[in-house]
Amino acid sequence: MVKTPGGLQVVATPIGNLADLSARARAALEAADVIAAEDTRHTLALLKAFGIDKPLISLHGHNETQRVPQLIARLEAGENVALVSDAGTPLLSDPGFQLVQRAAQAGIAVHTIPGPSAITAALAVAGLPTDRFCFEGFLPARAAQRRAALAGLAHEARTLVFFEAPHRIAATLSDMAAEFGAQRLGVVARELTKLHETLYRGTLQELTMRAAADENFQRGEITLVVHGAASGAADSVDADQLRRTVDILSKELPPGRAAAVAAQLTGASRAAAYALATRGAAGEDEAP
Repeated sequence: MVKTPGGLQVVATPIGNLADLSARARAALEAADVIAAEDTRHTLALLKAFGIDKPLISLHGHNETQRVPQLIARLEAGENVALVSDAGTPLLSDPGFQLVQRAAQAGIAVHTIPGPSAITAALAVAGLPTDRFCFEGFLPARAAQRRAALAGLAHEARTLVFFEAPHRIAATLSDMAAEFGAQRLGVVARELTKLHETLYRGTLQELTMRAAADENFQRGEITLVVHGAASGAADSVDADQLRRTVDILSKELPPGRAAAVAAQLTGASRAAAYALATRGAAGEDEAP
């Protein structure tokens, strides 16, 4: 007897509080023939908490290409596969895209079991505009690449959502203050839904200072929400003030540092300040 193709269930799991596992999610995990998990040890602990005993297979960024054909074969043989990440909704800064794409291409039913997500949880409590937003995931770990990525987002009008590692959050906030302007509003959501859930609100400059002063700030899982650029933000900064500030600082500091300090003092973007600093340097080089 030939079995009909099974189905792929994309299951959201708690980001901290186990009580957030939905009844549908629990039922999907109980009904699965196999569960594809980002970290089988982490998922095993979740399953044990709910008394669920199911076979697990790892599916993460380093083995997804190799695992997908195996899982597609099982789906085509009529098995039901549940896909989970370590926490939250799979595919959102987590593995699973290749599996979902291949399943869809093969005509296999793909269902979502919606639920927790640090992205929407942070947006819901940030108190910043939510009508339009974009998720940028993790920024580059290296400082130069991170600043370049932020410079490219400096004029993005939508609310920005990021994930960040706790040991990098202070440096990231400092870079954001330089690239976006010190007075841009932001919210750092730490340990969402967990016992030590904490929200830090303020300007990027204030958050940078808070990160240095509060020993708990750089702990746990962090979601960062930043207000988008205001319409005409580039025109809202006093151009003469920015130019004077850059001129003064450029006499004592190299262009990059002068631009960073000028941006923090005036609220201008680091890119705008840097353009003035380097233009001045070029002018001096060309002078007779």
